[in-house]
Amino acid sequence: MALVPCQVLRVAILLSYCSILCNYKAIEMPSHQTYGGSWKFLTFIDLVIQAVFFGICVLTDLSSLLTRGSGNQEQERQLKKLISLRDWMLAVLAFPVGVFVVAVFWIIYAYDREMIYPKLLDNFIPGWLNHGML
Repeated sequence: MALVPCQVLRVAILLSYCSILCNYKAIEMPSHQTYGGSWKFLTFIDLVIQAVFFGICVLTDLSSLLTRGSGNQEQERQLKKLISLRDWMLAVLAFPVGVFVVAVFWIIYAYDREMIYPKLLDNFIPGWLNHGML
């Protein structure tokens, strides 16, 4: 029942997404006070989708570790449903929305940097961190 590196990585990614979501409200922005709040930003929606997806991945990993070798048909059936939900979420939501957000960000960044990421933000967020976060 040893954890493999991909399972540990999924837990680490889930924890990082959850910490970002928990600390997201600490940032006071005027746009968060208007209609729709944070939910009007596709980047925030993508962050929530990715956090839910990695939560399902961790749940699937834990379920497969706990049901391995039990021989219970009901548990095997529930695990297959969970795996199909994980695969569906990756194919329909997590991957397409994630790729779209990254592609649109870098296209707009290449076209007009000031429109999406002003140079003023370089004082607070270094370039290498911006590349790593996206």
